[in-house]
Amino acid sequence: MVKYIFVTGGVLSSVGKGIVTSSVGKMLQFRGFSVTAIKIDPYVNVDAGTMNPYIHGEVFVTDDGGETDLDLGWYERFLDINLSKENNITTGQVYQTVIERERRGDFLGRCVQIIPHITDEIKRRIRVVAEKSGADVVLTECGGTVGDIEGLPFLEAIRQMRLEEGYENTLYIHVALVPILDVTSEMKTKPLQHSVNELRRIGIQPDIIVSRCTRMISKEVLEKISLFGTIPKEAVFCSYNVPSIYEVPLILDEQGMGDYICRRLGLVPNRLDKEKIESWRSFVEVLKNCKYTIKIALVGKYTGLTDSYVSMNEAFKHAGAACSTKVLIDYIEAETFEENPEKINDLEKYDGIFVPYGFGPRGTGGKIAAIKFAREHNIPFLGICYGFQLAVVEFARNVCGLKDANSTEIDENTQHPVIDLMPEQYKVAYKGATMRLGAHKIILKEGTLAHKLYGSTEIYERHRHRYEVNPEYIGILERHGLVFSGRSPDGRRMEILEIPDKFFFLASQFHGEFKSRPGKPSPEYYGFVKACLDRKLGKERVEI
Repeated sequence: MVKYIFVTGGVLSSVGKGIVTSSVGKMLQFRGFSVTAIKIDPYVNVDAGTMNPYIHGEVFVTDDGGETDLDLGWYERFLDINLSKENNITTGQVYQTVIERERRGDFLGRCVQIIPHITDEIKRRIRVVAEKSGADVVLTECGGTVGDIEGLPFLEAIRQMRLEEGYENTLYIHVALVPILDVTSEMKTKPLQHSVNELRRIGIQPDIIVSRCTRMISKEVLEKISLFGTIPKEAVFCSYNVPSIYEVPLILDEQGMGDYICRRLGLVPNRLDKEKIESWRSFVEVLKNCKYTIKIALVGKYTGLTDSYVSMNEAFKHAGAACSTKVLIDYIEAETFEENPEKINDLEKYDGIFVPYGFGPRGTGGKIAAIKFAREHNIPFLGICYGFQLAVVEFARNVCGLKDANSTEIDENTQHPVIDLMPEQYKVAYKGATMRLGAHKIILKEGTLAHKLYGSTEIYERHRHRYEVNPEYIGILERHGLVFSGRSPDGRRMEILEIPDKFFFLASQFHGEFKSRPGKPSPEYYGFVKACLDRKLGKERVEI
């Protein structure tokens, strides 16, 4: 029978529930079990697609086109599995389904209530994921903190699941902060105690408590958490600060958490896969002990919140590990180059220039200036999504001589709309889930840099965009030296561009970072990092 593990959080959000959830899954994989993971988000949005990256962080896109919470990215990276839009459950989805059923007449004669109708729909969605995945263990992370009014129906649903699935098939893990006072350096457990008490008031007694602390908790603190949490000392663990986030499964496993979970759920491991553990440990050690260092400039418009670029940041770590290179990222607000044009020369000190995704006109002038600087100074360049589109704009203006070339997203009346809204988007009235989303097939041109990086003529990558290269301008762009090395199967959509006579100049319409994993870096990110390193080492060409 499938086992269900529920992860809740207390004291404050962003305490590390997603990493703990991912780490629990990894420890179970070490023991030969198959896992899947669900993120519950209590907000009323149907999905994360219309959220501001400054507020919510990046939107993670799944193969099937789901616009999901960034925690699904952590699950995929840690567990090396592809998840679907069904793995992200929101209040909006749940209520939308229940209300549609009410309008259809499914509840005729009855009042539609939070209990049982909303909680039943939550449980149904969790079980659908369990059934479709066929996993041994289903991990479900409840977003927010215990006590949030938005999260109460979800906590009630997982409380009911223990009654329905049985004690032996369900496990509650509670993650809470143990702060350390600056003045006395004392670890304080009172906030954790309060969050556990609030969880109990709702009807859930945690089976395991993970204390989140800057350093390993003392024996006395552990015993105190055990006493006031009403759980055995063997069920208290600590997720303390480590140099690499990928080290968390290892430190929790060393504390005995993996074995304790198996005993508690009656899971008998086939064997402890030492090869998997050592492979993971080796990756962590490479990250911590890189031979080289490079410094890149990320020129973006959401630089005030690094979680806006979390998958990109991790893709650079994966690529860096493959090159034994630590990638240092400076987050530069694109508008800086618009307000102080002379600042653009600061980019000369970097080993590479990276222009990520974005929406709307703000900061586009600065991004275009950064792309121009990279091209003219032959500094390795990688552009993603909007970075790809603005690279086309820059090339059209400064190489093809189309001085006012632009994207219609920036200027609807531009004389040369080299980037334009995709035809099917003109009919779109609703913003949610209407972009070109998910994995799409891409055909690579043989002999190009892209073909060399991917080692194939056919690839599948994940997309999230409404605009594309205007087919009317492809001819003039190519005649002036821009190579579109990746296209959609029908040849309509340009997917990858490169400039062959540059040290490394590549951009993609898709988001390669969404499929990047430890030990399996995204080819475009790997190529860029390798180019930055090779240029720094004085090599005449990139050795890929």
